[in-house]
Amino acid sequence: MKGVLNLYKPKGITSSDAVVSCRKILGTKAIGHMGTLDPAGEGVLLLGVGKATRLFDYYLKKDKEYEAEFCFGYATDTLDGDGIVIETTDNIPKKEDIIAVLCEFEGKQMQIPPQYSAKSIGGVRAYKLARNGGIADLQACEVEIHRVELIKQTAENTYLMRICCSAGTYIRSVCRDIAKRLNSCATMISIKRTVCGRFSVENAVSMETLEKLKEEALISVDEALEELPKLNLPDDLYVPLCNGIKIKALSEENVSYALYCKGELFGIAENVGEILKIKTYLRD
Repeated sequence: MKGVLNLYKPKGITSSDAVVSCRKILGTKAIGHMGTLDPAGEGVLLLGVGKATRLFDYYLKKDKEYEAEFCFGYATDTLDGDGIVIETTDNIPKKEDIIAVLCEFEGKQMQIPPQYSAKSIGGVRAYKLARNGGIADLQACEVEIHRVELIKQTAENTYLMRICCSAGTYIRSVCRDIAKRLNSCATMISIKRTVCGRFSVENAVSMETLEKLKEEALISVDEALEELPKLNLPDDLYVPLCNGIKIKALSEENVSYALYCKGELFGIAENVGEILKIKTYLRD
């Protein structure tokens, strides 16, 4: 069994919980998620099954899109609705004021992760330090926000936002920083991942549907890598490829390819010097 599953993760379970459930449904242990989604979050959670778990690094780096609700007027220690309120304010920005500053948050920027995050500090997760009363020395990381827009007001002081961003962007931090820019404070009270790479929430499969479809719900690795240019090697290189013999580079440098020979997908390949190297081996 091998493929990619575009799972719709419901609220209230961790990404690891989702993996465990899918292992039971599909009857295989070889399943892993490719980019965690908070327990309070819902939406697209990509899972690799079988050798497709090797696509972890490939999909972890993909751009993401989220829809999240920001509630102005209070902030929590976790920056989301599950935390303890640590700050309140009567300075509530108007809708037009929020819209006016959103363009300032587009582009490359340095972002400080939340204290309650999975960032590792000296081998310890930041959220574990925070739960024990500690404060992690979190360094700002470069992220890129391609687009941020206010969709609509959903409740008093609460707005639904759409954010398209690079991997590694914390939407809770975006909420915190927008509020700070407006001399206010805010908390992210809901989040849905709507896009990960080429996969969208419209095509995501629920747990209930997976129970019915089982293996039929998987997307083939060939289809999952459709966005990559294909590099078809001559048939006489099939045996050398199978035996791991070095092959001279036949393509441009700094480009990733879906490498095929005799119609069979071998994996994701790149040039390393003068050698064509398979970075992610996917052949059975």
